[in-house]
Amino acid sequence: MKRKKTKKIQVGNVFIGGDSPIVVQSMLKTDPDNFQETLNQTRELKKAGCELVRIALPQEETCKIIPFLKKEVDIPIIGDIHFNHRIALRAMELGIDGIRINPGTINNVRKVQEVANMARDTKTPVRIGMNTGSIEKRVLKKYKRPTADAMVESALYYTGLFEDAGWTELKVSLKASDIYQTVEAYKKFAKQSQYPLHIGITEAGPIFSGAIKSAVGIGILLYEGIGDTVRVSLTGDPVYEVVAAYHILRDMGLRKRGINIISCPTCGRCKTRNLMEIVEAFEKDIIDFDGHLNVAIMGCEVNGPGEAKEADIGIAFGSNKAILFKKGSVVKTGIPKELAKNILKEEIYNTIG
Repeated sequence: MKRKKTKKIQVGNVFIGGDSPIVVQSMLKTDPDNFQETLNQTRELKKAGCELVRIALPQEETCKIIPFLKKEVDIPIIGDIHFNHRIALRAMELGIDGIRINPGTINNVRKVQEVANMARDTKTPVRIGMNTGSIEKRVLKKYKRPTADAMVESALYYTGLFEDAGWTELKVSLKASDIYQTVEAYKKFAKQSQYPLHIGITEAGPIFSGAIKSAVGIGILLYEGIGDTVRVSLTGDPVYEVVAAYHILRDMGLRKRGINIISCPTCGRCKTRNLMEIVEAFEKDIIDFDGHLNVAIMGCEVNGPGEAKEADIGIAFGSNKAILFKKGSVVKTGIPKELAKNILKEEIYNTIG
């Protein structure tokens, strides 16, 4: 895959676009008026590897949380603003690291120009976030219904408006809940602009189905070389959004973070009845592990080392005992089944340090 060359911008201490790694971000799901819960979730996201955190700012008063978060956590905070452009102005006054606006919900050129001028004066990077659910009325009247072309036209118009104000520290998103519509919009915009792109499938759904839908859509875009920062939008704990994003990027060969679990789907040769439970428990145990290894958990001691010979470390279960192997070679036998998972974890820590 050859990534499309885009403009490099900086949000806080994180670079986006150009030759920078694809950045993983998520969005807080706590009540922003509850400072402690919001802080706790921000810390959980950072621990999971999140590199940018977005927070909903529904009222001007909500902006008072910005200095608090910036003081307590070392991660760029992006304010998500709809409808009231004054919220964006206030957030920038208080030193937010970046803002996301949807011109379709503000739906007033003069007000967006005010935001552009303030962004220029405060040097605040901006995401222009287009969405099929909130296309500006002017463009919707022309196209009759939400389309990829409508999003692209609107995004190009508003990037031009910011350029007229003298501010180009921008990134753009063009999201739909439909995969084909999303991909079409990003591909068309990418041919006409070099602004970095925030990619994702909006309102993808609950954790299981939403992660699959996101992986398909985001995977297509990444294969096309499109994408500088990514959010997997799931109805659930935002930590899973971060985990899913890293899984997608790792499987596309674009980022290496966390443990890549190789596990057999099980069959009649499986010698342990609870392999699924073992794998699920292991995955939860290593969810915030930032080192990278390929780790196998196999249900058959005969096929395990062979089928998973490329794994850095692995466990394979026999009738009564388990074996530990590395790169396809058995290094320890006779491991009691109940100790296998802990021995595997210990070996991971010993390997990475």
